[in-house]
Amino acid sequence: MMFPKYLRHAAPLLILAVLSSLAQAEDIGGNYALPAGMQGLGRDNGRGNVRDASGLPASKPTAFNNALISKNRSDTARSDRSVEEIGSRLLSQPVKPNEFQNLVAITTGQNLPIFGQDMFEGVPSTFAPLDGVPVTADYVVGPGDELLVRGWGQVDIDVTAVVGRNGSIFIPKVGNLNVGGLHYEEVVPLIKSAVGRIYKNFDLTVSMGQLRSIQIFVVGQAKRPGSYTVSSLSTLVNALFASGGPSANGSMRAIQLKRGGKVVTTFDLYDLIVSGDKSNDARLLPGDVIYIPSVGKQVAVYGSVNRPAVYEAKPNNSLKDLLDWAGGLSTAAAGQKVTVERISERQARKVAEFQLNASELANSVQDGDVVNVYAVSPRLENSITLHGNVAQPMRFPWREGMRVSDVIPDRNALIVPDYWVSRNRSGQSQSWLAATPLIDSNTSNQMPLARSMSGSQNSSNGIKNPLSNNANSQADSDVMAGQLIGNDADNSRTSTSKYQSEDMASIGQSNAKTGQSKFREELSRNNLEVNWDYAVIERQARDLSTDLVPFNLGKAVLDRDPTQNVLLQPGDTITVFSKRDIVAPSEKQTRFVRLEGEVANAGVYRVQAGETLRQLVGRVGGLTNSAYLFGAELNRESARKMQEVKLQELADRLEQEVQRSASQKASSAISAEAQATLKADQEAQQALVAKLRRTPVTGRIVLEMPTDARGLEQLPDLPLEDGDRLYIPAKPGFVLVQGSVYSQNAYIHKSSKRLTDYIAQAGGATRTADENDTFVIRADGSVHNSRNAGFFGGFRGTEVMPGDTIVVPEDFNKISWMRELKDWSQIIYQFALGAAALKTIK
Repeated sequence: MMFPKYLRHAAPLLILAVLSSLAQAEDIGGNYALPAGMQGLGRDNGRGNVRDASGLPASKPTAFNNALISKNRSDTARSDRSVEEIGSRLLSQPVKPNEFQNLVAITTGQNLPIFGQDMFEGVPSTFAPLDGVPVTADYVVGPGDELLVRGWGQVDIDVTAVVGRNGSIFIPKVGNLNVGGLHYEEVVPLIKSAVGRIYKNFDLTVSMGQLRSIQIFVVGQAKRPGSYTVSSLSTLVNALFASGGPSANGSMRAIQLKRGGKVVTTFDLYDLIVSGDKSNDARLLPGDVIYIPSVGKQVAVYGSVNRPAVYEAKPNNSLKDLLDWAGGLSTAAAGQKVTVERISERQARKVAEFQLNASELANSVQDGDVVNVYAVSPRLENSITLHGNVAQPMRFPWREGMRVSDVIPDRNALIVPDYWVSRNRSGQSQSWLAATPLIDSNTSNQMPLARSMSGSQNSSNGIKNPLSNNANSQADSDVMAGQLIGNDADNSRTSTSKYQSEDMASIGQSNAKTGQSKFREELSRNNLEVNWDYAVIERQARDLSTDLVPFNLGKAVLDRDPTQNVLLQPGDTITVFSKRDIVAPSEKQTRFVRLEGEVANAGVYRVQAGETLRQLVGRVGGLTNSAYLFGAELNRESARKMQEVKLQELADRLEQEVQRSASQKASSAISAEAQATLKADQEAQQALVAKLRRTPVTGRIVLEMPTDARGLEQLPDLPLEDGDRLYIPAKPGFVLVQGSVYSQNAYIHKSSKRLTDYIAQAGGATRTADENDTFVIRADGSVHNSRNAGFFGGFRGTEVMPGDTIVVPEDFNKISWMRELKDWSQIIYQFALGAAALKTIK
């Protein structure tokens, strides 16, 4: 047969390529000759030639491994992944549950593992040979083993002899000795006897050097069946771990070791796992076969046991054996009975019940049984529970004739632990240097005084003294106090308008020291007083509904009233409430009010039942001679919350109006200048809305007192609420003028001066001022303008009181008109030019 010329020249190249591919396949096959659990044995100086534990070349691939080669050859050719990586991938694959596990999952809702399978989860990707392990006396010497023979005396022997394939070793001057098949304990006297036939007066030792590797087979229901090259010291258990153990359908209780067609031993892994018994383990010999049969009877146990799992049972195993394998009942298990879901004659599933006594625990388990061990009920049958606003929530043992007073013997049982904790903390000492904060004017951050004094540039850093008397420092002091006492910060802010200066805002602000503020905070935090009028007992009725038995706690505990000292029943729960849990009538509420400023005895006072503002001020000593009642300020938390809600509603409406107005104006903005102006207006309006949302609210209530109010009798008889704060300032001597005037300032108050006089003193209104909307913020918090002054009210001649603020707003419409006037002037100018040009043409 003739070939074309170019084929004859290419033939040597094709042959070389085929040989190279076969060599590569042989290399891959050598790698796969050891299954995933045994790969990576003794590579030869990085050349990729796989060797077994003894250093000899590995055996040829088996059919199982050839299948793996053909499946993964293309992947190996496309990448440079090592065989160890492939083995790791095989090991990481999860074991699929068997059919019985799926049935248990459907029945119980739990994925129960097969007992003992977790032992084989961490199998290494490469087999580690057993090096450095002492050789036992019954070790069988075979081909490939090294014997280290050392002799001294009349003979000097230092020989490393390798057992040949015929089982013999060679010792110089002694000859060949057949040691193959002998136990290690038999080899030593054999060599001594052979040497002793030639030499006298010597001593000799024989030890094992490098041990040989042997080839075994793992078959049946193994997780990774195949041939394995293992150390000659390996046992049945070692090989099981190397092969990944039985599969989900493999037996763990009847693993056979076969040698020469006969069963050498049958190993039960449960003996090793449950009892630590390894007595049936056997050493492996070349050609041994480990056979894993299919799983036997499978039963499951779940619930209150220590090891819920799927177990393999033998024909004679009982329910007691199953519970023992599961580690026994858990601490919370009910030890009376268990239920068993059983497959009856492979037709239907039925439920059986067994008592946990000796006779019924001896019943044999059947294939497919699912045992449920119930937990004990959490019910406490003879307990009385006390909780709520009490010193220590706890349970008491019930006894016949037990009443409420037996559980709550006195009032000390109702004092909560936080009360004593706060009292103990109040007595702790603290350095005033570390406790006094300063405020950085640039960052508004607090700084401990001790830390601020450590630097030498305090004045240059702009650190202000919070106790200074200027307006800015007063505002910073209020911020500092607010950060220390929480909600009191909002009550401390008294500025009712953006036009009021910081000097005016200081009127009505707290002059209390930090210690007083902390005292007020502790009163508020610890005001968890017991509701003596109402407590309740929760009791389960016969129809399993919940009954509530209310009683008067004060009469039951303090007065021992038999009508309120209720007789208790097992399982009752007593709940004690505080006055915050259930709002009591105002007459019975505990209320604290803070009086500050020009009061004879300023401080924090508890309000008596039915006491009003006027009565409280009179009870503590009345007013001082410097009191300015018209500027009195009453702050209330409930009013503050309401104001805050209304302010947010106003901001929402204003934001909607701004968006609506912007969308309407956008259609008429044609020129780039108009669009830029519109965008600037929108940003300014959005900034105004954002500023409105950040505006603090004080909860101030206008007391509507006459401007010349002086006596205590002119204070209103206003009911008081917990947390109220009354501040009565001294009479200021100035009036503020703010807004669109040429000189915004504070001016000395004179009774003869009127509103126009103060505006004139401020330089008068500016060109953009809206004089018709001028208004006055009175010292009492009210607002006076031309609209509420009446048609003939003569608003410009209004008498201005000390502490008032005159505000002249800016006329924004006038600014808009000036912008529109500019636009119209440009239009008229262009029109005039057009008319002139037309006239010239004519």
